[in-house]
Amino acid sequence: MAIGADFIRKVEEVAPKLKGLFLDFIDEIDARTKIITIERNDFNEMRQALQELAKSQQKLMETQDRSDARIERLIETQDRSDARIERLIASQDRADARIEKLIESQSEMRQSLQELSVSQRKLSEAQALTEKSVKALADSQKTMAAQLGGLSMAVGYGIEDKIMPDLKDFALQKYGIDVTMVDRRNVVYPDGGYDEINLYAEGIRNNQSVFLIGECKAQPGKKDFDRFDKMLRRLQKVLNGDIVPFIVGYHYAPEVETYADLRHPRILRYKTFQISHYGLTVKTR
Repeated sequence: MAIGADFIRKVEEVAPKLKGLFLDFIDEIDARTKIITIERNDFNEMRQALQELAKSQQKLMETQDRSDARIERLIETQDRSDARIERLIASQDRADARIEKLIESQSEMRQSLQELSVSQRKLSEAQALTEKSVKALADSQKTMAAQLGGLSMAVGYGIEDKIMPDLKDFALQKYGIDVTMVDRRNVVYPDGGYDEINLYAEGIRNNQSVFLIGECKAQPGKKDFDRFDKMLRRLQKVLNGDIVPFIVGYHYAPEVETYADLRHPRILRYKTFQISHYGLTVKTR
């Protein structure tokens, strides 16, 4: 604390005791003033510190506000993530449900395949039995066909044997052919093949060679006429003379007679008793 010159001069004029008292008082005041000055300086520093603290607090609050804003955005992002996660969970649940259904379907399909396998095995077994039965039937049919073929041949040979003795009379009276030879013959071709002829006769008519070619069947059919016609075409190439073709049978179906008349008019048809008739006629004379 500064003491003015006028005040010091006036103190000098007072009594020594008062002068000492004033000086002590001045010292006390000065000491107290220094304390006060120091405290004010501290206060100023404190106020400055508080201001800086306030600024720091303001910055901190601003930082906090920005942090809060970021936190809010994070919360919003988290909410959206949670929503997406919930949707994903729901999708996963649906996928799990579909997978369970697929597993059930696969299980049902596996069971169906097993049942199908069993059915196929049973079908294979049944088919094997059927094939075995069919084979047995085929074998039986072959045996029956062979038996029928043998029977047919036996019947055919029976017809041949029956009418052969009357063939000369039949040829002479019916066609004016003088038969010189009657036989059951195989005609062999240059290529090595051959045809078996049931009734084969050689004769003369008008000084020309003539061949009687006959086929014997119990009940001739359409195919018999077709086969006989093909054989006649082959024979025509190797036999030097006219050919008189005929078929002899016990009976002809009406449709066979119509077919033969239309398709094979040159092949004559006879029944067994008609051939025998010519032999009986000669014998009764």
